[in-house]
Amino acid sequence: MAVIPMAQKELGLMGLDVGSTTIKAVVMEATSGQVLFDRYFRHHADILEAMKTLVAEAAAALPHLRVLPAVTGSGGMSAAEKLGLPFVQEVIAATAAIDAYCPGTDVVIELGGEDAKITYLTPALEQRMNGSCAGGTGAFLDQMAALLKTDAQGLNALAKKHKALYPIASRCGVFAKTDLQPLINDGAAKEDLATSVMYSVVNQTIAGLACGHPIRGKVVFLGGPLYYMSELRRAFENTLGDQVSSFVCPENAQLFVALGAALLAQEEAGESLLLKDLLARFDKAGAPAREVDRLRPLFKSPEEKAAFDQRHNQSRLPRGDIKKAQGPCFLGIDAGSTTTKAALLNQQGQLIYDYYASNQGDPVSCALGILKEVYALLPDPAYIASSLVTGYGEGLIKAALRMDHGEIETVAHYRAASRLVPEVSFILDIGGQDMKCLHIRDGAIDNIKINEACSSGCGSFLQAFAQTLGTDIQTFTQAALEAKSPVDLGSRCTVFMNSRVKQAQREGAGVGDISAGLAYSVVRNALYKVMKLKSPDDLGQRVVVQGGTFLNDAVLRSFEMELGREVTRPKEAGLMGALGAALIAKGRWHEGARSGILSLKEAQDFTMTSKAGLCKRCENRCRLTVSRFPDGQRHISGNRCLRGEGAQQGSTLPDLLSYKHDLLFDRACLKADHAPRGVMGLPRALNMYENYPFWHAFLTALGFSVLLSPPSSHEGFRAGMDSIPSESVCYPAKLAHGHIQALLDAGSTAIFYPSVAYEKKEFSGADNRFNCPIVTSYPEVILNNMPPIREEGIRFLHPFLDLGDEKQLPRLLTEAFIDFDIPLAEIKNALKKAYAADLAYREALAQKGRETLAWMREHQVPGIVLAGRPYHCDPEINHGLPALITSLGMAVLTEESVAYEGALKRPLRVVDQWAYHTRLYEAAAFTALQPDLELVQLTSFGCGLDAVTSDQVQEITEAQGRAYTLLKIDEINNLGAARIRLRSLIAAREERADKPPTPKTPNANAPRRFEKNMREGYTLLAPQMAVLQFDLLEPVFKKHGYHFKVLKKASPEDIACGLKYVNNDACYPSILVTGQMIGALISGRFDPERTALVISQTGGGCRATNYVAFIRKALVDAGFPQVPVVAISLTGIERHPGLSFTPGLLADAARALCFGDLLQTMLLRLRPYEAAPGMAEALVRRWQQVFGEAVSNRGHSPSLGRKLSGRELIRACVEAFDKIPLKSMPRLPRVGIVGEILVKFHPDANNQLVNVIESEGCEAVMPGLMDFIFYCFYNAAWKMRHYKNSKGLEKSIHLGISLLEGFRREIRQALAASPRGYDLPQDIRDIARRAREYLSPGNATGEGWFLTGEMLELIHSGTPNIVCAQPFACLPNHVFGKGMIREIRRRNPQANIVAVDYDPGASEVNQLNRIKLMIATAKLRNRPGGPKRLTPPGGMDSAKRLIRRAIHQGSRAAAL
Repeated sequence: MAVIPMAQKELGLMGLDVGSTTIKAVVMEATSGQVLFDRYFRHHADILEAMKTLVAEAAAALPHLRVLPAVTGSGGMSAAEKLGLPFVQEVIAATAAIDAYCPGTDVVIELGGEDAKITYLTPALEQRMNGSCAGGTGAFLDQMAALLKTDAQGLNALAKKHKALYPIASRCGVFAKTDLQPLINDGAAKEDLATSVMYSVVNQTIAGLACGHPIRGKVVFLGGPLYYMSELRRAFENTLGDQVSSFVCPENAQLFVALGAALLAQEEAGESLLLKDLLARFDKAGAPAREVDRLRPLFKSPEEKAAFDQRHNQSRLPRGDIKKAQGPCFLGIDAGSTTTKAALLNQQGQLIYDYYASNQGDPVSCALGILKEVYALLPDPAYIASSLVTGYGEGLIKAALRMDHGEIETVAHYRAASRLVPEVSFILDIGGQDMKCLHIRDGAIDNIKINEACSSGCGSFLQAFAQTLGTDIQTFTQAALEAKSPVDLGSRCTVFMNSRVKQAQREGAGVGDISAGLAYSVVRNALYKVMKLKSPDDLGQRVVVQGGTFLNDAVLRSFEMELGREVTRPKEAGLMGALGAALIAKGRWHEGARSGILSLKEAQDFTMTSKAGLCKRCENRCRLTVSRFPDGQRHISGNRCLRGEGAQQGSTLPDLLSYKHDLLFDRACLKADHAPRGVMGLPRALNMYENYPFWHAFLTALGFSVLLSPPSSHEGFRAGMDSIPSESVCYPAKLAHGHIQALLDAGSTAIFYPSVAYEKKEFSGADNRFNCPIVTSYPEVILNNMPPIREEGIRFLHPFLDLGDEKQLPRLLTEAFIDFDIPLAEIKNALKKAYAADLAYREALAQKGRETLAWMREHQVPGIVLAGRPYHCDPEINHGLPALITSLGMAVLTEESVAYEGALKRPLRVVDQWAYHTRLYEAAAFTALQPDLELVQLTSFGCGLDAVTSDQVQEITEAQGRAYTLLKIDEINNLGAARIRLRSLIAAREERADKPPTPKTPNANAPRRFEKNMREGYTLLAPQMAVLQFDLLEPVFKKHGYHFKVLKKASPEDIACGLKYVNNDACYPSILVTGQMIGALISGRFDPERTALVISQTGGGCRATNYVAFIRKALVDAGFPQVPVVAISLTGIERHPGLSFTPGLLADAARALCFGDLLQTMLLRLRPYEAAPGMAEALVRRWQQVFGEAVSNRGHSPSLGRKLSGRELIRACVEAFDKIPLKSMPRLPRVGIVGEILVKFHPDANNQLVNVIESEGCEAVMPGLMDFIFYCFYNAAWKMRHYKNSKGLEKSIHLGISLLEGFRREIRQALAASPRGYDLPQDIRDIARRAREYLSPGNATGEGWFLTGEMLELIHSGTPNIVCAQPFACLPNHVFGKGMIREIRRRNPQANIVAVDYDPGASEVNQLNRIKLMIATAKLRNRPGGPKRLTPPGGMDSAKRLIRRAIHQGSRAAAL
C-alpha cells in the first residue's frame, strides 16, 4: 500500500467504473468511508468527454480534496491508459466491494448495458461473462422496451401487471424481435410481453452464463438493470427459488463496481492528486488511435449523387385520382412486422391511393384507419370490389377486417415487381425484420431465400441504431449520403456491432460515418449471409430491389457499389407488398362481385378484445392469443396445429415424423418386479432417437426393466439447465441433462447411455459412419457436469461402441456390463434380438414411406421430406413443425423413409463422414427426382456439422432444378418465420408447376489431383497455423524437390474473403484457412495455373476432415476451379501422385516441427525476462536460418561456419538462448494456452493472445505442436486395441510413437541441462494417463481427450492459469474444453481457467476483459501469502452505513 505523506482527512479514494453504456463514479473519504460524491449516467460512447464532465463535477464539489483514483469497467481500459491512471479488472473490483460490504456472498449476478456476468465467490473466485452477444443485458432490455413503446422503467411497470408468459428468445435483440413482434401484432398484452422479456433474460443468464455451475447460497444483484427493475429481480427470485438461501440487492448496487475500484485504489500505489489536476489530464489525453478501418464514401462528388437520383426517382406505376374513381377498386394491405402499407387500384390498374407508416405496435388499428380513410376518399360510384392482405399480420388483419383473401408476402412482392419490371430476374426485398430473395425464371418464382431467425441487416436494425445515436432514420440516412469516411463495421448483427460503433465514435467518427458504415453492413449481410452470393452473374440481368429499407438511399447506393452494377429500385419500393396484394385481389375478382370487407359503419363501431390462453389439446401446449371481434368471429394465434383453433383433431394427412416417434418408443417393457436384473434407465436423448429399438430389445433380453425418461419438455430442459457447461451447444444436447435428471428423480440407480462412435453402414458409397462429436461424446459431459451421477450407488454405463462391428461388439458390451456378471453367450444372444429389432424398425419405417408415397399419388397430395437428425422427430425439438406442414396441405415424410440407395451420384464434393448425413444426402437425391416432393432440411441452432451438410444438400437439390429450404430451430418455439418459409416454398412450387425444372451445374465432385508432372513447376501453398513450426517446413520441402510456401499472416481482407466464400456457420479455422488461400490467389501474387493448395485432413469425426471440401467449393465459386487441393491425411483419404511422403521427407518434417517447438518453448520462457527487449526474437530468427541451412546443406550452416549433427544443432541452440541476459526478478504468473489447434497457435486467429498475456505481466506457456501429432498416433493405437482387439497393431503404433519420440529425446536432454527452468515435452502416454481419469480415450474428435490432458498437464506442472482458446460453437470443445472445466476445477481448486471463443464477429474487448480477469486472479494468488481480505474504510460499521445509505437522487434521475 502506498504511503501518503499528508493528513488522512484530506485524502479521498476515487473509483471510476466505465461500462459499455454508463459511467459511474464514487469518491469516499479514505479513513471513514463516507461517500462524498457519486454519479451514474450514460456516456453515449463518448467516454473521455463523459469522464471529463464527471471529474469536473467532482472537482467543483470537492475542490481541495486529493484523491487516489482507479478506473475499472469494460470501457475503461484505454481511458485509464491515456490518463495515466491505475486500471482494475471489473470483476476484481466488484469482488472487493462485495467482500467489504456484503460478506458471506456466494454468487454475484450483475447485468450492465452490454455485459452480463455471474461471479462465483465460493469455493474459489470464478467468473462467467457473456461472449460475443449482448442478449440478456441492459441494451437488450432497452430494445425490447422500445418495441413496446416504452422505456426500461415503463417495461418494469408493465411487468407488474402480467397474467401470462410467452417464450421469448434472449440470445440477442434481433432474435427476440422475431419472437416479440408477431405477438405484438397479434394483440398479446404488453404486460404479459414485458414479463416474458424479463424471464427470457433470466433464462439467458442461467443457461448462457452459469454453464454447468449451479447458483446456490447467498446471491447479490448488481448493475443498473437489476437495481432499477424490481420485476427483473423478481423473475430471478422466482426462477432460482429454493436453490438460493437469500437474495440481496444493495441500495447502491449500480455503484458497487466503482466502490470496489475506490477500495482497490489503495492497493495500486498510484499518486494522489487534486481533482482539478486530474481534470487537466483530459486536455492532454489526445485522440484515440484508429482501430476501425474506413471505406469509400458513398458519393465522391455531387455529380455522382445527381446521376444516382435521376436513375432512381422515376415512377414506373401509372397513377390516378381517387376522387375520380368509379366502379370496382381493389385494396391491398401489407401488414408488416413494423409498418403497414396499403395500395388501392382502380379497374384500369392505376394506383389511386397509397399508405406507408409505422404500425406503432397496433396493426389492427392501423389497418382500420386505412379502411376508414379509403371510405372517406372514395366517391359514391366507386366501391371496394376485392381485398387481400399479406405480411406478418395477415391472419389477424384478414379476420379483423373480414378481408376477402390472404397471400404469402413473397408472392405479393413478386407480383408487384413483375408488373413494374416484366423482365425481372431477381428480387431482393428488405423489410423491417425480414429479407426475401426471389430468383425468377421464365416468368415464375424459381427459388426463394429468406433470412433465417435473425433480423440483422433489416430495417429495424438501422432504426435501432438511429435511435441509439439520438436521431431519426431520415436524418440518419442523409448523414450517410454526405459522409466522407464511412467506418467498416463488418456484417455483425445489432448487438454484436455496438462495441465496434462505440470504438469508431471514440476515434472521432461522426453519425454520418457510422450510418454509411451500417448501410454497407446491411448490404454485406444480404449478399453474403442470406443470398450467399459468389458472383453478380448469379442474379441475372435485371435485379429489382424493394421494401422499406431500400427507400434508404444509403443502403441502395451501398448495394450497387458492393455488387458492382446498377439495379432497379421502383419509386414505390416501400409499397411493393401492398401493390402486389392489390394486383392479386384484382386478379381473383369476378365481374359484379363486391368485397366482404367491413363497411364504413362496422369500421367506425369496431372493437377488439384479446386474451391469452393455453391450448391443452396436444403435447405442444401452445400459448395462444385469442382476439374477438364485434361480429362474433375470433382469431387465434400462437397455435401450431388445427386443434388450437377448436378442431377436435389435427390434419389427417400423413405425418411420418410423428409416426416415427411413436414407432421408436412405443415398446413394451418388463415390469420392474419381473425383471431379474432390475431397472435400467435410458435417457430419451440424442442417439436414443436412432438406437432405442436396438437397446430396448438388448436390455429386455438380458432381463432388465427399461425405464425410459419422460418425453422432452421445456420444464425438463429447465430442470437440467444449471448443469449445461456450454451456452452455444445445440438444444437437443441441452435436453439430455433434463432427461438424466428425470431418471435420477425417478429413482433409477443404473443408467445406460452409450457413447456410440460408429453407426452401422447403411449405404455402400459412404466414406465413413461416424456420429457427430456431440452425439458420440455427450455422455462424458453428463458424467463430468452432473454430480448426482457420480454419487455412491449410481451406475452410469457409457461405453464407447461401434455398432457396425458385430464381431467385436459382444466383447465391448460384456466389458461394459461387468458389474452385472453377464456371460458372453448371453450378451451375444441379446445382440441377435437387438439387431433383429433394429432391422424390423427400419423396415417398418421404409414400408410406411412406400405406403405414404403411394397414398399421396393416389390422392394427388404433395409432400415435404422433413430431413434432419433422428432426434428432430422429438416434438419439443421440432416444435410441432409436422402439424404446421400438414395444416398447409402437404404430407410429411422423414429422410429414413425415402433414403433409397442409387439415386445419389457419387463421389460427393464433401467427405461423406457422418452416418446420419449419409442418409440425408441419399434422401435429398431421391426427393429431387420426385415432382410431388419437396425437401426441407432441419438444423439445430449451433450445429456446426450443417455448415458442411447444408451446402451439399443444396447442391444435390439444385442440381435437379429444385428449391432448397433450410429451417433453423432451437429452444424457442415461435414458428412465425418457419410458416413464412414453408408457405413461400409452396408458393414457389405452385408458380413453377407447369414449367420443367432447370438443373444447375453442380461443383465438380471429382477432385483435381496433383500429378507428378506438376511437381517441378508448381508452388504448393499452405495456410499458416503455428508460426515458428510451419516456417521451418519451407526448407524441408525445398530439400525434397518441392516449392512449398507458407502464407505468413491472415489479414482482415483474408477473413472477409473467407466469410464470402465459406458457409458462415462453419468454424473460424475453416473461414480463416480458406480466406487465406483464396485471398492469395485473388491478390495475383500466385499464378493459379501453377499453384496447388495444401491442407491437412484428419479423417476423424470433426469438421476439419471437410476443410478440403470448403476450399474446393470456394475455388470454384471464386473462379479458380483449375487449382488442385492436396489433402494430406494419415488415413490416406485421397491420393496425389505428385506429392510423395517418403520416409526422408517425413523424418525431416518431424525434426522441423520438433525444432520449432523448441524455439517456441525458449522464446516464451525468456522473452518476459530479457534484459534487452528483442534479444530472444532475434535469436529465434537466427536459429530458424541456421536450421534451414542445415537442412539444405546436409548439416552445414554457412552462418555458423561449420557442420552440425542433429544433437549438436539442438545443444548449440539451447546454449545460445542460455546466454541471453535476464532481469533479476521473481517468476511471473504463468498462463497456459490450449484449445483448438489452429486458434491455439495462430496469432491472427487468437488476436495475438501471447502478446496479450505478456503485456499483462505474465509468462505464456504453450505446449508444442508435435504433441498433437503424437495424439493422432495414440488414437490410432487405442482404436486398434479397443474396437478391433488387435494388440499387435496397437504395439506397432506405439513403437512408431517411440521412434518419433526419439526426435525429442535430445531436446529433452538439452532443456533439462539448461539452468533456465524450461518445461520439458511430455510423453503422450503420460498425458493420456492423466486425461483418462476424467474421460475415455475414445473421445477422439477434434482435439478430443488431448485438450483435457493438456489442461491437466499444465496444472500439474505449475501452470494452473489457462486460456482455452476455441472457435465459437466448436463441437468437440463443447465436450473436451468447456465440458471438462467444471470437473477439473472440482478436483484441482487451484485451476484458474477461462474459455474464450474466437470468430470474425466476436468482441475483442470482451475477450480481453475475460482474459484480464483470469490474469488478475492469477496475480492475486501469486502474491506472497495469497489474496487478502479488504476491510472498508471506517470498518464494518461504515460498510453497514453505506449499504443503508439512500441513493443520491441525482444519480437515480440521471440513470432513468
